[in-house]
Amino acid sequence: MPKTTPTFGLLAKERTIAGPGFNRWLVPPAALAIHLSIGMAYGFSVFWLPLSKAIGIKESIACGPEVGFFQELFVTQCDWSISTLGWMFTLFFVFLGSSAALWGGWLDHVGPRKAAVVSTLCWCGGMLFSALGIYVHQFWMLLLGSGVIGGIGLGLGYISPVSTLIKWFPDRRGMATGMAIMGFGGGAMIGSPLAAGLMKDFASTTDVGVMPTFVVMAMIYFVFMMAGSFTYRIPATGWTPKGWSPAPEELTNSMITQRHVHVSHVFKIKQFWLLWGVLCMNVSAGIGVIGMSSPMLQEVFGGQLIGVNKTLAELDKPQLAAIAVVAAGFTALLSLFNIGGRFIWASLSDLLGRKKTYIVFFVLGGLLYISVPGSALAGNKVLFVGAFCLILSMYGGGFSTAPAYLADLFGTQMVGAIHGRLLTAWATAGILGPVIVNYMREYQLSLGLPREQVYNQTMLILAGLLIIGLLCNLLIHPVADRWFMTDDELAEEKRIAHEKTNQTTLSSTKNSEQSTPLIIVILAWVVVIAPLSWGIYNTVINVSKFFT
Repeated sequence: MPKTTPTFGLLAKERTIAGPGFNRWLVPPAALAIHLSIGMAYGFSVFWLPLSKAIGIKESIACGPEVGFFQELFVTQCDWSISTLGWMFTLFFVFLGSSAALWGGWLDHVGPRKAAVVSTLCWCGGMLFSALGIYVHQFWMLLLGSGVIGGIGLGLGYISPVSTLIKWFPDRRGMATGMAIMGFGGGAMIGSPLAAGLMKDFASTTDVGVMPTFVVMAMIYFVFMMAGSFTYRIPATGWTPKGWSPAPEELTNSMITQRHVHVSHVFKIKQFWLLWGVLCMNVSAGIGVIGMSSPMLQEVFGGQLIGVNKTLAELDKPQLAAIAVVAAGFTALLSLFNIGGRFIWASLSDLLGRKKTYIVFFVLGGLLYISVPGSALAGNKVLFVGAFCLILSMYGGGFSTAPAYLADLFGTQMVGAIHGRLLTAWATAGILGPVIVNYMREYQLSLGLPREQVYNQTMLILAGLLIIGLLCNLLIHPVADRWFMTDDELAEEKRIAHEKTNQTTLSSTKNSEQSTPLIIVILAWVVVIAPLSWGIYNTVINVSKFFT
């Protein structure tokens, strides 16, 4: 066998197989270190306003009418518009879904460590390339750096821990994936205030401070993500938690298979496309609301938010500024429920089952959407806000429950690759949801409807999307036997994936799960919980403004 270089030896999948005494509770904080870093993709809008004044510093220097989008990619004498900058956000999620779909199978073969290292290089390297683009004022470099290269890093980083966590926690699949994917939702809570503080410190009379902020954040993320990458371990083939074996009802539950489907077949299997529809409809309904949450609250309630009986159009400038602060608190509150829902709902799915959990999402979510116009008409802010908080918790829960649903239906051998294919539903929903909300709003305004009523029809359409998702979910049944790998095919896949069974390792690991020093486990959790707690604290401060 040819020798590998030391670097690639460290990244080889064989080097990541856990030895005797490895504590599986080290894996979730490793996954969180990755997801909390790449989750800053949700918070990139904090850069839009400063970047739109990168040349003018105090005021934007607008490009002339002769400068179209393609000219804006290379222009150096005028500032980028915020609508143009928004393309970075679009590219994030297009390339997240496409890269996860394209390289999910590669990830399962090479292991989570190598995939996470590549993710680190793409995400942090993309930010550094974007920083150079800001310095020379070339927008195409931002699109290539953060949008394309960073988007590829997002996709690989997002799916890198999924199959690993599911294999380490066969007894708590939903909870395990919920912990990691919660981190992706929480990344912006940490990154946005961090970025705002850095830009404030770096800003000067000649610089808005974004370029050095990108450099510093890339360095911070590099340290966190590399630490997470090298903490990843995978269990040896056949490992099970100490004292655990599948419960009799799990062995006989036809919705939880003990066999495995090869990723090359999933596009031919109707259950995959039904689950694709389930995720797409759930995400479409929620993501449109996220994008319009602040203006929606302001337009629906207007002066009521500050105790003034006026519509939005009747407010003066100081009053508009006051309700904008309240709306920002509402958006922060939704982010807390989005993040909390990712962990809570996924954990509940271990008890309820995945299919029943999604039934709750669609039935309860649909009823809540239908209730929104009534609570808005009655001026009941508590019911209006409460409905959207629950809706956003189920939006987040839909993301974190999906990997466990896939493992139940298709097995765990290639669940990472299959999850990558499923994320194309996210990319689709990222276009569908905002288009429905934004264009319906414009259409309602063109009909002359008051601003406080322009979302009524939209809520009914979003409820309709959830009904479609409900039907897809109800149609999901166990996968037919013909799609599962035979014993010989499974053995070949394990050979390609460099899986090895070491009976000595297996018996030692099963009997000494807690032999990893407890202080190491505690420190690993502190490293990820500390910044997450700081982010939550800042968010709670914003939320408090909503209630004052």
